Parts: sequence; structure tokens; C-alpha cells
Amino acid sequence: MKRISEYGMTYSRFRDDSLVAQMSREAGRYTLPSDSKLIFNFYEQLYRVTDGKVTPLIGQVLVDSGYDAAYSLVPQEIIQAAPLWEDSFEYADSTLTLKQPTLLDIGAAGKGYLVDIIGEMLTEVAIASYCIDAGGDILVRGMSAAPFRIGLEHPHDDSQVIGVIPLGDGSICASASNRRAWGDLHHIIDPHTAEPVRSIIATWVVASSAMIADGLATALFFTPAAKLKQVFDFEYILVKQDMTFEFSSGLNAEIFTGATP
Repeated sequence: MKRISEYGMTYSRFRDDSLVAQMSREAGRYTLPSDSKLIFNFYEQLYRVTDGKVTPLIGQVLVDSGYDAAYSLVPQEIIQAAPLWEDSFEYADSTLTLKQPTLLDIGAAGKGYLVDIIGEMLTEVAIASYCIDAGGDILVRGMSAAPFRIGLEHPHDDSQVIGVIPLGDGSICASASNRRAWGDLHHIIDPHTAEPVRSIIATWVVASSAMIADGLATALFFTPAAKLKQVFDFEYILVKQDMTFEFSSGLNAEIFTGATP
């Protein structure tokens, strides 16, 4: 699909010919797709509410940690913290001005953003009911009469689920430290300390859009849900390192263990 290809050519840090790769080599002004304001405005909200811990400036931190284009999974001796938003770029409309060469990574919310784009394309051609499943980032529309039952994968055993969430309209996205993990590291890294988060091992978020659900699933690793709920409308469940649960009182879910809200 043309729009998916355009997305990869713009945002993929794993392609040497992408716009993001060019940005990592050269500062200056860059023109992004017209819908990029959605993802960058959302990232600025996330950046502010998480005190900079969810940031599109995490790219070089991930590369230095071994999560690079070649998937070397070999961390550098020194992993530098991510730069500050104000020191790195300015964004207005569809123009991004880099003050210095910077490797961007919108992975925390990027897949959800793309799922929403595809959903909008389906809606524009009068497809009212659909389910898009992009490797666990799920968007459902028009299925309220017969909602899907979405299983919540056990963070220590992918052959089991720890619960089920019915979804007829909206999105559910997950994030977990057992995905993209290597050695003593995983991909959910604190950009201030360059250390992976240990206290939480899995999150799921239900929201109106996949971009919001995807980004908040990462934000919950860094920021209390109560603070995020001051800005965003969502429901959630998270699993802590000791396998205890936390979830929102408005979550519609069936949990298969003795969790308490």
C-alpha cells in the first residue's frame, strides 16, 4: 500500500534511505506528510506529561544500547542520555526544523499512528466495520454488537493469557519488556538514565485511537496512570515485576487471577 510505503520512507530508522536517516546526518528543515501533525502534537503532550521520558529523541539511545538497524544487540560502552526537545527541533504544521543532526524514533506511538491512518482510509471508502491487528496494536470499528475478545498475553508465557478484554469500537495496544529484549536490556529505556525500566513488565491500554493507546502503553512504564488521566481518556491494566496487577476502575475486562483494582 502506497501510504504504508510512504510511512516507512519517512519514519523508519532501520532504513538508510528514509527521511529520519537523513535527519540523523544533517540538520535543517524537513517537510513531513500532512498528517504528521497528529503524531508530533501527541508526542509533545506525552513528552510534557511524562517529564520527557516518552520522547521521539530516544533513537540514538536505542542504537547505542544495541537496538540498531543491524539488530546487533551489542550495547556500546557509553550510552548517552537523550537530548532535550527544546534543544533539538521545532515543529510547526508539517515542517520540522532540526537544530542539530538527530536520530528520531516514534516507535512508542508510531505503529498505532499508522493503524489509525489505515483505519481512516477504510472509513473514507465507506467500510464501516473492520478490525486491524498490527502485531498486537488493534483497532476495531463498527463491531459493538459482536465485540472481539482480545486476549492479554501472559508476560512470562506467550502460550497463555491472563485475561480478556471485549472490544467492539476503539483500540487496544500493549507494551511489554519481554518483547525486543536482549541480554540485560530491553527496548523500554528511560531516556534520562539510559537504563531499561524494571518495575513494570507489561501494559495494555484501551482508548479511542490506536495512536493514543499505543503511546500510553509505553507512558505507563514511566508515569502514574492518575497523572496521564489528567490529560488523556483511557482505561488500562499493567503488570508489575512481582506479577501484581493495577488497573483502572472503568476497565471492562475478565482477569484470570486474583487481581484487585
